[in-house]
Amino acid sequence: MGIAAVWAQEDRTKSLPIKAVQDTLPAKNQPIPPMVQDTVKTDTVALDSVPAKPALLLGKIKYKAKDYVRINQKEQKIYLYNEAEIYYQDTELKAGIIIMDYTKNEVYAGRLKDSLGNYSQLPYFKQGENVVIPDSIRFNFDTERALIFNSRTEQQAGLGQLGSDAMKVYADVTKKENDSVYFLQEGKLTTSKDTIDPDYYIRVRKAKFVPKKKVIAGFSNLYIVDVPTPIALPFAYFPLTVGRTAGIMMPTFGNDPDRGYFFQNGGYYLPINDYVDLTLTGDLYTNGSYGFRAQSVYSKRYKYRGNINFRYENLVTSQKGFDDYSRGTIYNIQISHSQDAKANPNSRISASVNLGSSQYYRNSLLQQNLPNTQVNNLSSSISYSKTFPAYPSVNLSLTATHNQNTNTEVVDVTLPTLQAAMERVFPFAKREGIKKGLIQNINFQYDLNGRNSIRTDAENFGTARMFNDAKVGVRHRIPISTNFKVAKFFSVTMGGTYEDIWALETFNQRFDPETQTVVRDTISGFDRYNQYNMNASLGTTLYGTFTFGEDKKIQAIRHVMRPTISYGYAPSFEQYYDEYLNEATGQNVQFSRFEGTIYGAPRLGKSNALSLSLANTLEAKVKDKDSTATEPKKIQLINSLNLSTSYNFEADSLKLSPLSLTGGTNLFKKKMSVNFGANLDPYAIDNNGRRINTFNINNGGGLFRLTSARANISYSISSADLAGDGDKDEDEEDPYSGGNYVASSGGRSDDLFGKADRFNESSFADRDEDDVENPVYGTKIPWDLRVQYAMSYSNSNRQNEIANHSLMFSGNISLSPRWRVGVSSGYDLKNKGFTVTQFRFERDLKSFNMRFNWTPFGQYERWYFFIGIKSSILSDLKWENRSQPPIRR
Repeated sequence: MGIAAVWAQEDRTKSLPIKAVQDTLPAKNQPIPPMVQDTVKTDTVALDSVPAKPALLLGKIKYKAKDYVRINQKEQKIYLYNEAEIYYQDTELKAGIIIMDYTKNEVYAGRLKDSLGNYSQLPYFKQGENVVIPDSIRFNFDTERALIFNSRTEQQAGLGQLGSDAMKVYADVTKKENDSVYFLQEGKLTTSKDTIDPDYYIRVRKAKFVPKKKVIAGFSNLYIVDVPTPIALPFAYFPLTVGRTAGIMMPTFGNDPDRGYFFQNGGYYLPINDYVDLTLTGDLYTNGSYGFRAQSVYSKRYKYRGNINFRYENLVTSQKGFDDYSRGTIYNIQISHSQDAKANPNSRISASVNLGSSQYYRNSLLQQNLPNTQVNNLSSSISYSKTFPAYPSVNLSLTATHNQNTNTEVVDVTLPTLQAAMERVFPFAKREGIKKGLIQNINFQYDLNGRNSIRTDAENFGTARMFNDAKVGVRHRIPISTNFKVAKFFSVTMGGTYEDIWALETFNQRFDPETQTVVRDTISGFDRYNQYNMNASLGTTLYGTFTFGEDKKIQAIRHVMRPTISYGYAPSFEQYYDEYLNEATGQNVQFSRFEGTIYGAPRLGKSNALSLSLANTLEAKVKDKDSTATEPKKIQLINSLNLSTSYNFEADSLKLSPLSLTGGTNLFKKKMSVNFGANLDPYAIDNNGRRINTFNINNGGGLFRLTSARANISYSISSADLAGDGDKDEDEEDPYSGGNYVASSGGRSDDLFGKADRFNESSFADRDEDDVENPVYGTKIPWDLRVQYAMSYSNSNRQNEIANHSLMFSGNISLSPRWRVGVSSGYDLKNKGFTVTQFRFERDLKSFNMRFNWTPFGQYERWYFFIGIKSSILSDLKWENRSQPPIRR
């Protein structure tokens, strides 16, 4: 054992005695070398072009849970329980329980199970705009791949964004390959709103699912209420794009006893661009009949909109070699174009065209043409107008018109009509300010009307022969007028009109003694005549009020009368008339070379007539049922009651013209419209039915002789009117109406002649399927009814007959929220027969729509049955069966 000790000495440092000597050698100017010199040579090889692999997680993961968040360092996992949520970039995951492995960057999400075995808080997985609701999911943040069990997703598709156009995609197992591709195993596709127990679905065994684009599947078949059907395909393609997409339109198959097996309405839809589309459809029958249709709808906001429809059908009856074999073609063209008023306020183009074969609607094979079988007239108009706003403004228009009678097949065409009109000019008054007196109110206008008029038949229409009898003419017209007050209460109007008529050909007449006939020769070349007239009128307004007292239900009645006395004078223009001797009768015949021209011949014989007219309206003030109202309510009793007649001073006999009576009113809160008219002749007739210059009262009759009368009554009522909520916008389309197709084809806008159903569309579209009104003590049954009565009476020659007498009606009733029944019919009381009668039945089967239309008797006897999916995505899943109308030759 030893002990050592060390002591330090402090403050005992001694300096050495060394003297510093200055260096006498100058220092060289050299750079200071670095303290450490790198001896490794620089590598001349370029840097690696492959970028370094970024971090696995490109963003921050956010997570939370309601009950707890537990981190297990040993397992390197994070457990989230109850209302768990994870957010990473555009990925969102919510579930009852989530387990995240932060070494593999993988998550598992599942449901919660309570003590009763019920599951809740299903996983909600959203990536971008795609949403999947499965039972469980396994997802990798790095590869963005996922394995999904019992997934449910909804895809908006088709033209609309309604729930019925949402495709639900279910799958037992789903493998998410990347952001846009999913692979399904044992999947279901449906548009049913019931996501738990859909009433129908398409079962797919294996499929490729691209959200918002398509589903491509292998063997697929249709299930209805979990029952498999034989409707199956070896492979299927389901488009899921939103908006218009090109695609095939599935036809309807069937069998017609006269034309054989057929398919109808098959074709292709092509959206050309954002403004124009094209639909091509056709029909094909095994006996050789076929049909072709093309429709294009175009629209540009704030510019224009319209559509073009072309329909052609080749109809073959029976088979070649049989006696009843026949072949015919029918066609129809419809064009509609309207220009937005904001596009060009000084220039406008519009078109409304409906032309084609006279028998198109009556012989067409299409069910939707049934209401148009009663159309007797086809009309068209295409016009261009231009306004020159500088004072005085001028409006110029070019119009081409077409009018075709489908019964007589007579076609009247104007190609074109030129119209020009100058605004009213007051030469003796300032342009601004109030005009007073006789002189300041003197004004004149100028208008021009030129026409190329053609009358032909359906056979020659559209050929060069239709122009053989064309008539061309121009009319210049200058009206001059003024108005002023007399004695404060009388309005006086005075004026006259000058006309100058031009014709490019006239007609000469002569008697041919060899043939003993009148020969009419056409004289080509320009010719003209002029004529004029003068007129004056005096009118006032008279008011009469009958007061009954404010305590009465009817407090007062006001009668308004507007009598008018008019005088007109027009000279005779004999200078434009010639004569020839008709040797067959020995009489001189007076004629004008302008007879038969487009504007006719000038006036022959002086006109010096006094006209009388009286307009009446009648309204009442009634006590309002609303006790809070401070003013009585005004109602119209008679909207109009007009009487008119005239007396010709220059006539040698029958100077007094018949008395014309017209009137109309609306009753029952404007639900009933009544219009009537009559002609009353003051002169008697002889045994041959000709009017004689003897008053009827002097011939043993009454003051007037009723020669004709007419009445038209229409009535419309619905359950909404009785419930007090029937104030519907008049511009709102009636859900029971025939739609634009019938109206644009020249038919009625209501369904009194039947309804042109669009079978793919449901009439229940405006009703919430979950809103089923069925109170405990009653049931709400919506209904509507329309009735129209028309009658005309003729007695000009003592025939005392009813010329027309008919009653038409149509109605609809909703027997239940999903059952609707309708009927349209009429009865001809004169000819003792029914008009076109149609029964309509419709059933809303939730995802399906079922319709049955039946015309039980008559010339257009037929029936039609349809059942199909309401959604536009799967509208090709349908079944139709129909009868064909009887063959008409």
